[in-house]
Amino acid sequence: MGATTLEGVILGIDTSLGTAVAVVDSDGAVRAEAQSANPLGHAEVIGTLLADALRDAARGPIGSTAAPAPVELTHVAAGMGPGPFTGLRVGIAAARAFALGRGLPVVPVPSHDAAALAILLADPFADLPRFAVVTDARRREFAYTVYDGLDDDGLPIRATEPALVPQVDLDDRLAALGAVRRDVTAIPAAMIALAAARAVAAGRTLAEGEPLYLRAPDVTLPGAPKKVTG
Repeated sequence: MGATTLEGVILGIDTSLGTAVAVVDSDGAVRAEAQSANPLGHAEVIGTLLADALRDAARGPIGSTAAPAPVELTHVAAGMGPGPFTGLRVGIAAARAFALGRGLPVVPVPSHDAAALAILLADPFADLPRFAVVTDARRREFAYTVYDGLDDDGLPIRATEPALVPQVDLDDRLAALGAVRRDVTAIPAAMIALAAARAVAAGRTLAEGEPLYLRAPDVTLPGAPKKVTG
């Protein structure tokens, strides 16, 4: 299925690792990016990062000399993890609240898909082998998702769903899957937004509306979202 064109401006938000916000045109032109690498303190910085990104986006794509103009957002893209319960819910809640206030649709995107897209677009002409996006889940565990290049819609081909594995078993697991390990320490919000733009243009859904928590919170309620398992 070939990609079609989506005219729009997408706000991307992810808090699965640090906190990242970006505003991106549907063609991939980045208007603004703001991030904090701190794996904690998401709630303390998300509001400031959103304000900074929206202010900078009014100047047009990075490098543009156009006069500032209000940003007309069309979608909000939310990174759905995998990630820890405490941090991940901050970004998703912020995305949903912002979208509700502006009357915009929320597009859920697996955070590992955004990391994979960044890897694949770093050299779009390279013939990359099967690889795994790997993120530190703490508690001596890692989350991984295996990818096999880009499809016709310009989206990463997920060979496995996100899974959690003990640190000591990770390399053996990836070897069995024939995947090269690619450790990721930050999720680019611009790639969250770009993946969302491509998914919307292709009429596809990349993720369910529920977060991909790495593990259940210490206190759970009946009907709480399921955790990602290995």
